[in-house]
Amino acid sequence: MRSVLILAVFFALLIVFGAALAPHDPNALNIPKRLSPPSTEFLLGTDALGRDVLSRLLHGARWSLGLAFVVSLISLAIGTCAGLIAAQGGKIADWVMMRVTDTFLAFPELVAAVVIAGLLGAGTWSLIFALSLTGWMRFARVARGTGLSVKTRGYVVQAQLAGMPAWSIARWHYLPALLPSLTVVWTGAFARAILGISALGFLGFGVQPPNPEWGSMLLDARVHMRSTPLLMIWPGLVVVTCVLAINLSGDALRDAIAKDA
Repeated sequence: MRSVLILAVFFALLIVFGAALAPHDPNALNIPKRLSPPSTEFLLGTDALGRDVLSRLLHGARWSLGLAFVVSLISLAIGTCAGLIAAQGGKIADWVMMRVTDTFLAFPELVAAVVIAGLLGAGTWSLIFALSLTGWMRFARVARGTGLSVKTRGYVVQAQLAGMPAWSIARWHYLPALLPSLTVVWTGAFARAILGISALGFLGFGVQPPNPEWGSMLLDARVHMRSTPLLMIWPGLVVVTCVLAINLSGDALRDAIAKDA
C-alpha cells in the first residue's frame, strides 16, 4: 500500500510541477543543434527542430498523465452510474444496461476510440470523449456485481423500507462497498488511458503540435528512427515505465485489499 501512495504522489507532482523542472523551453527551436546526441547541455539530446527532448518529456507529462487521469475519472463516473442503475433499477434496467455494456465490450477499446476520434476530428476534446466513451464498461460490471450483493443486505433493505431516496442509498451504502474494487479497476483504466492517449497521439488524432505529448513525440521521431533511434526510445521508455509501474501498483493494491478483507 505504501508503494501505491508513493507512486500516486510522484505522478501528481510530475503532472503539477514537471514543467517547472524542465531545463529549457520545450518549443524553443535551435536548428544548428538539431538531432544532437545527449550532452551536458541537452541531457537527452534534441529533436529534428533542435528542441530539448528532456524538457518536452517533462512538459508532456502534463498532457499524457493529466489527460489519462481525466479520462479514467470520467470513465469511472460513467461506469459506476451505469452499474448502480443496473443493480438498483430492477430487471428491465439491469437487462438494458448490461446489453449496452456488452455491446461496447464487443469492440476493442483502442480501435473504437480511433474510429470515434477520426469521426470527430483531431484534438484534445475528441481524444477525451473517444477514450471516455470506450473505457467505462469494466467499472459498470464491477459496480453492478458489487451492487447486487449489497442490495440484499439488511441495512440496505431497512433503508429502502424507511423510504430513503435511491441516490441517498447509493451514496451512503453502495459507494463505500464499491470503493475498494473500483480503485483497483481504476488503476488499470489509468494505465490503459496512457496507452490510448499515446496511441492516438502517434496516429495524429490526439494533442496537436506544438504541445509536447509522448505519443506525438513518437510520431515526430518516426522519420528519424534509423538515424537517431534515441528520439523514439525516450518517449517510448517513459510510456512503458509509467504503464508498468501503475499496473504493478494496482496488483499490490489488490493484494492489500484482499489481505485486509
